[in-house]
Amino acid sequence: MAEQRFDFIVVGAGSAGSPVAARLSESGKHKVLLLEAGGEDRNPWIHVPIGYAKTFLDGRVNWKYETEPEPELNNRRIYWPRGKVLGGSSSINGLIYIRGIPSDFDHWRQLGNEGWSYDDVLPFFRKAEDQERGADDLHGKDGPLGVRDASFRTPLSDAYIDAAQEAGLPYNPDFNGRQQEGTGYYQLTTRGGRRCSAARAYLKPARKRANLTIVTQALSERLLLEGKRVVGVRYRRGEAVETALAAREVIVCGGAINSPQLLQVSGIGPGEVLRRAGVEVAHDLPGVGRNLHDHLQVRSQYKAKGTTLNDTLGKWQHRMVAGARYALTRTGPLTIGAGLVGVFARTRPELEDPDIQMHFIPFSTDKMGVTLHPFPGFTVTMNQSRPESRGTLEIRSADPREAPAIRPNYMTTDTDRRTVIAGLRLVRRIAEAKALAPYLLEETQPGRAVQTDDEFLDFARQVGSSIYHPVGTCRMGHDPGAVVDPRLKVHGLEGLRVADASVMPTVVSGNTNAACIMIGEKCADMALSEAA
Repeated sequence: MAEQRFDFIVVGAGSAGSPVAARLSESGKHKVLLLEAGGEDRNPWIHVPIGYAKTFLDGRVNWKYETEPEPELNNRRIYWPRGKVLGGSSSINGLIYIRGIPSDFDHWRQLGNEGWSYDDVLPFFRKAEDQERGADDLHGKDGPLGVRDASFRTPLSDAYIDAAQEAGLPYNPDFNGRQQEGTGYYQLTTRGGRRCSAARAYLKPARKRANLTIVTQALSERLLLEGKRVVGVRYRRGEAVETALAAREVIVCGGAINSPQLLQVSGIGPGEVLRRAGVEVAHDLPGVGRNLHDHLQVRSQYKAKGTTLNDTLGKWQHRMVAGARYALTRTGPLTIGAGLVGVFARTRPELEDPDIQMHFIPFSTDKMGVTLHPFPGFTVTMNQSRPESRGTLEIRSADPREAPAIRPNYMTTDTDRRTVIAGLRLVRRIAEAKALAPYLLEETQPGRAVQTDDEFLDFARQVGSSIYHPVGTCRMGHDPGAVVDPRLKVHGLEGLRVADASVMPTVVSGNTNAACIMIGEKCADMALSEAA
């Protein structure tokens, strides 16, 4: 292909990139190119809500990253799935719709990021949202992103909510409402019983626009610079290397791993990291790849009395029935996300906000994406909401196809370790409530032999893993360690923004997908206001 020219180039068609490209092309005034390293979202399991269990290990739609050995997790490598397909991780995630809480965003503003307080970002959450319950001052009804109540519930999930209330937590019908603390059913990003990924929400209606070009299987190899201005992108499709130029801006939306990776292979990042990887330094920016953090999850498991999804989906005859029900009515167990019931709680009474989150899942397995247990069981995951531990992401070479070195450094602070222990104790306390007695046979993991703080911590080190919320590697701020300013423009360069989870100064208190979509909406709004 000849050299291509556009007004805007968006790199990455994920949770943030999809809304950026869709909104930039909405008026028809601007010529927009959207580059996606993965393929089209045609895999049928993408669109069935429970299909995340199938795509979890599928390299056709998943980057399948691993961390370096984690010192506080017994030197284990931790699996990090990331979407490699239209919709990015929103096409393979657990569908849970959580925004975070007002103090998350107010803290961003307190760090000096003008325009990112809760009052500032709320309009963009509302703009994105098609809320099943209707519009109000906190929720939107006319947005592209379907947000729906869980349609599949069981007596066991109802009992779990009752048990959490016995343990002292209030019932909460809306975790994205006026308070997050409490227990209740999660809402999911679905519409009509099917996954509503960012691609389905934003790109499907936008594809008919003549001014939007979407190129899949396009691995962005390098940002093109002229002095201190980014003017385009070099990308590869198979064996062909092509060049696209941007008259206005390149907006990188690759996520917390791929965005800093692309900047670094382009010569933008910490000088010592780039030189070690054999990359010529074009713009020494120390914060690129720093401030990496993630929610660490620890999974408790239980044998149950009666029937759980281990039975419903564990036998082929039952799977056939569930599949037929879903095909005919878009209801039933195939509509569940990666958590049916949620719990947000404070581990210390002096805290103003919840510091842990739980996901109740009505099945159990030794490892996500593999066979369910042959006995009735359920799982409760627990993660710290606001980890203090910070890590790094560094390229190993100039080759963009080589996975970077990922070091999240989980549980390296005393607060993180104490919070994990307290969270696991609360998980057990809920399981011991009277409401669950008719359904609970035994705790299989960690098991009743685990009693002391040291034993709980050792259990977390043995089984702790990512809950797939990496953020922070192109942090927003004004200080020398920041990568982008509050307009999401990369410090010291022209023509380049980053918009995705990597710009979060601190991770939101909950699942990150909704906040990434909000970031995409806000980025497009800022870019359009400057292009007017």
